[in-house]
Amino acid sequence: MNIIEVKDLSKWFGQLNAVNNVSFNVAEGEVFGFLGPNGAGKTTTINILCTLLRPSGGSALVNGFDIIRHRNKVRSSIGLVFQDPTLDEYLTGEQNLRFHAYAYNVPGSIREKRINELLDLVGLSDRRKSKVQTYSGGMKRRLELARGLLHRPKVLFLDEPTLGLDPQTRRHIWEYIHKLRREDKLTIFLTTHYMDEAENCDCIAIIDNGQLIAMDTPDHHKDSLGGDLVTLKSENNDSAAVELKEKYNISPEIHNGNICFYVSQGEKFLPDFVRSFQNRLLSISIQRPTLDDVFLHLTGRAIRNQEADSLDRMRNMIRGKR
Repeated sequence: MNIIEVKDLSKWFGQLNAVNNVSFNVAEGEVFGFLGPNGAGKTTTINILCTLLRPSGGSALVNGFDIIRHRNKVRSSIGLVFQDPTLDEYLTGEQNLRFHAYAYNVPGSIREKRINELLDLVGLSDRRKSKVQTYSGGMKRRLELARGLLHRPKVLFLDEPTLGLDPQTRRHIWEYIHKLRREDKLTIFLTTHYMDEAENCDCIAIIDNGQLIAMDTPDHHKDSLGGDLVTLKSENNDSAAVELKEKYNISPEIHNGNICFYVSQGEKFLPDFVRSFQNRLLSISIQRPTLDDVFLHLTGRAIRNQEADSLDRMRNMIRGKR
């Protein structure tokens, strides 16, 4: 069952086509990752699905409700954790949650019980009476997560949920998310710059320049690159490269004194290769493609806001010649 259905969704800002005929579905209980560089259309799409922006064209259903005709029902069906903090820092943790409960008409008979449960869940019960301005960045993020869950949404939208947090806090937040997903069949729709975080997704959609360019599981995305990266060094790299081409029909690249090439099922390829290779090997390693590699291959740039490093460029060059 699909809890989100998007068909030919578009958004124009003057002459800028921020979202260009995007279509996809999200299954109930799925962790759905939405990846793209800054300006790709991620946040615009999320804002449309959350009824914060009106689309220029196309349609979308969230929890069975049309995002234009049933805006209030959509809003009651979703939780939203923004990339930038939106807590009232002059209120305490429990006061922030109580205010949200009033806004979403959470019945008084269950309001306090639910607030207590969520504060326990995110490990903030002992700081419930403290003003949010005294919280650390990780504590604020956990409180925002609790706030987004207070009215028991069907879909939780997370825009860069752990941006700027330390690895331990990021791990704890993901533990909360997985627990909620198991217990409540909560659907998670997230954007992230962290590729290790994206590995938590059941499905990843990659958007660039407003267009959806690929959508699949993390493993299938990586398999689409054609194999694992093998890097070796020989006593004679030129001779080793010739042997690779003639004996294994592999066209390697020599980069910074290393020979690099891709093979499918590298862990099965290596044992026989090491035994039978005639040139003397000095070192050899194998690396499974990452989601960074997938993103670089599909968009021509890394997802992080930096230039791709030399290894990224080398990998891209090799793929371009295959």
